[in-house]
Amino acid sequence: MLTIGKLARAGAISTDALRYYEREGLLVPASKTGSGYRLYGEDAVRRVRFIQHAQACGFTLAEIRELLHLRQSNSACCNDVRSRTIEKKLQLAAKIRSMQAMSTVLDQLINECADGTQPVDDCPILAALERIEGDGGRMS
Repeated sequence: MLTIGKLARAGAISTDALRYYEREGLLVPASKTGSGYRLYGEDAVRRVRFIQHAQACGFTLAEIRELLHLRQSNSACCNDVRSRTIEKKLQLAAKIRSMQAMSTVLDQLINECADGTQPVDDCPILAALERIEGDGGRMS
C-alpha cells in the first residue's frame, strides 16, 4: 500500500493533484489508516499515469472518467474507446484550425504596425482591435 506522498512521488505529481483526482472521481484510495491517511494500491500508480497520458493527448478529466468507466464496463468494447478518441481528434483539429486563423489575424495586425514608432494613440494594432471588437470578431 502507498501513502498519498509515495503515490505522488511514484507518479511525479503533487498530492494536491491526487486529491483533486479523488474529488473528480478518477482515483479512489483502497483504504485509510486509523488516523485518516489515504492508502492506495499498486494499481493507483498505473491509473495516475493513465490520467497523465490521457491529459497529454488532450482528453479532459470528464473524458478520462468516461474512458475509465469504459475500461470497467463489461458491455464496452475497443470501438467505444476508438470512437471517443476519434471525436477528441476531430475536436483538436478544429481547435488547431481556429488557432491558425487567430495566428493569421495576428500576422496581419503585426504587418499593419510595421513602424512601431507611432504614439500608442495612433497604434494600428489597437485601432484594428477596436474595429474587430465592433465587427463581431472579424478583421475589417
